[in-house]
Parts: sequence; C-alpha cells; structure tokens
Amino acid sequence: MPRTAAQRKTTAQAAPKKKVPQTKNSLKLVPTPKGSTYVKPQDMEWQPTPYKGIRIKVLYQDKAKGELTCLLKWEPGASLPFHKHPEIEQTWVLEGSFYDHDGIARAGEYVWRKPGSFHQTHSDEGAVILAIYRKPNVFYNTAGSVRAGYDT
Repeated sequence: MPRTAAQRKTTAQAAPKKKVPQTKNSLKLVPTPKGSTYVKPQDMEWQPTPYKGIRIKVLYQDKAKGELTCLLKWEPGASLPFHKHPEIEQTWVLEGSFYDHDGIARAGEYVWRKPGSFHQTHSDEGAVILAIYRKPNVFYNTAGSVRAGYDT
C-alpha cells in the first residue's frame, strides 16, 4: 500500500542522519618533495647501442621492471634487427622517419606495437624518436643468438 506524503516525511525525519566526512577544508594536499625528476636531453651525450647507426639517450630506466624511455637517433640507412616486443612499445617520431613491413612513421607521427609482435625497422633518411618500453625488446639474429635491450 502506498504511503502518504505525511508518512514519507515522518519516516525521513526519524531516520538517523549519516555524517559525511568533510574533505573540502579538512584535507591538506601537499606535493611530494623531489617527486618529479626533470631531465635535460639537450645536455646529454648520445651513447652507442649494439646496433650500427643507432645511438641512445636514456631518459628513464627501471631495469628491475624492464621499463625504458629513451631517445634513439638513427643515422640514414640504419636498421634495427628483427626483434620481439614482449610488451607494448610506443614511439613518437621527432625528426625524419622510420618504417617496417606495416607502414612508415614520419616526424610528428606516433606508432605503437602490440605485445608479442615481431618486426624489423629501418630508416632511409635518419630519424630521432622518443621510444617508451614496458619491457626490453628481444633481438634475434640469423645465427640464433638472442639479446634483450639496448645495452652495449
């Protein structure tokens, strides 16, 4: 049976009111000291990689997790050997272009690789790219050897 407006009002008045925590003025947010790390790539030297014509500037690395954010500089004609992406790879092309069997990415463009994907990449004109890895690439060669990452 439906309740009348008076019955609904009486029930609402009788119900205990819940205290809602007040966070607007009671919570003080404080930035974490040294919580940001600023990197100046323009002040860093390009370092060699095991791959001819490709140099690197490491912007962030957590070797235990396998994470790496880096700039890679490709000389004209450089190629990165056949490799697997154990996790997603994200790349933003800053200068030049590079390509694989699926397409080409030019300056200002972005490409990402699916986890578990295999390919080989090339740059005819040279390139500078920002690459973000969750796990190091796994490189293969025709002799059957395997290498992970860009360490020399």
